[in-house]
Amino acid sequence: MLIFLRKHFSLFYKLKINEQYWKMKISLSYRIKRFLKITFYTVLIAIFIKSIFIEAYKIPSESMENSLIPGDYILVNKFIYGASSPRYIPFTDIEIPYFTLPAIDEPQIGDILVFEFPGYRDEFASKKEQKFIKRCVACPGDTIQIVNKIVYINSNKLDPRFYQIVDSTTYEFQYVEVKIFPKGMDWNKNNYGPFVIPGKGTKIVLNLSNIEIWRIMIEREIGMDAVSIDERGVKIFNQYVDDYVFQKDYYFVMGDNFDNSYDSRYWGLVPRDNIIGKATLIYWSKDPEKDGFFDFFTSIRWNRIFSKIE
Repeated sequence: MLIFLRKHFSLFYKLKINEQYWKMKISLSYRIKRFLKITFYTVLIAIFIKSIFIEAYKIPSESMENSLIPGDYILVNKFIYGASSPRYIPFTDIEIPYFTLPAIDEPQIGDILVFEFPGYRDEFASKKEQKFIKRCVACPGDTIQIVNKIVYINSNKLDPRFYQIVDSTTYEFQYVEVKIFPKGMDWNKNNYGPFVIPGKGTKIVLNLSNIEIWRIMIEREIGMDAVSIDERGVKIFNQYVDDYVFQKDYYFVMGDNFDNSYDSRYWGLVPRDNIIGKATLIYWSKDPEKDGFFDFFTSIRWNRIFSKIE
């Protein structure tokens, strides 16, 4: 009798242990699935917020000093100018179709913009995805002119708060920078223009004398090498034309660090649909020159954190 009870008790004990094991296994599997599900939806929400409302951006260079300096981490309001869905497959340079929501406001002179780099001066498109940050200094229909480093918009001086001059050296009118935009103009970064910023519906006359001024902008709108010339005149898609009507609004942007900024003076105008958003807030700032383990607290620029961007 004792042997019988011991045998059945042992069997019962093993069954109990097995039952607990499977309960634990099922419970662990459930927890893993639940964790993955929560993570998946969290990532989706983060992507949605990043795509539609707000995005973080790190200042990489000195071109916006002193408004923004290397090591500043900023928040970009994407909703104000009409948020859009992702334009590239994440972590790649592969473009995908995207949609844009209606804008609450349009870029204004003085706004600090984050935008997709449209390409170098002689490219109709950038070879890779790049985000730039500059200040808007001229809008569609405005005329920009720079005279001895003084910026004029429609013959009025640009607010001096929007740019700083730290180098006393000035290129004279006679000095020509061959890399200046538009191609072929006898200007330099300190003496520039006058240049009228085109907008949607702006009609320009085209001829052999001015085609190099407008060629890249036209090809950027079309999205391919579509402009050609011969002794008879200008052709678009192999058809002779005398004029062109722009389909987009354009903006002239410039770095606050006037003497050390690679901006519209060199690579051209920013199309409206390249603009991602407006820089609004510095949420973190750290001196990139202090990267040692014991420099963490001394590297933080406490006075810049949560500063509004003007």
